[in-house]
Amino acid sequence: MRLMPLLFAAALAASAAKANESAYSERNLDACKTLSQEDEGPSVTLECAGYKDLAVYFKEGDLRQSQAYGPISKAWLDEAFESFGPFNHTNAKIEWRIAAGKPVATIVRWFVSDPETTSDTDTRYGQVLVVSTIATAENPTSCVVGYIDALENKDANTLARKVADEEAHDFACGLNEPQWHGLRGKLAGEPVRHLPAAVE
Repeated sequence: MRLMPLLFAAALAASAAKANESAYSERNLDACKTLSQEDEGPSVTLECAGYKDLAVYFKEGDLRQSQAYGPISKAWLDEAFESFGPFNHTNAKIEWRIAAGKPVATIVRWFVSDPETTSDTDTRYGQVLVVSTIATAENPTSCVVGYIDALENKDANTLARKVADEEAHDFACGLNEPQWHGLRGKLAGEPVRHLPAAVE
């Protein structure tokens, strides 16, 4: 009978040892490398430092932003763009979810403008936590896994980590559709997505 508490404690210790952790990086646009830039209108693709040797690929066009992570393919770099319909911008801080020492997903806060209040002096913003996959050499794609409305869910960060830990590892970019998790308010905005037809 005395073995049961010991076995239970051992199981808890093993579970804790396997629990995913978070690491953080700050994206500095001024320090990023410009990969391409259009003359007509604000459209740019940047390569930025991320976590260890994993790059962050930042895009902006028409006051909307997109990000991908890790060694993405040329097709993904050139064609992929996941953002929101309203004007938006991303937070510089990136949360990387680490499983067994390996980054498996990212979480980034998006600020999405409310079209009804967008002006030079008064703009309301929704806030959405966006969970994305990280490309690997074997699977050179990075895409959005899920969305969490950070204003409507008190446990938004915890929920985002749960989505990252449970869904990112086997999410197939271009095949699976990202989903909203938890409550969704009217300021969250509507996602827009363009992904390559095929992966190189």
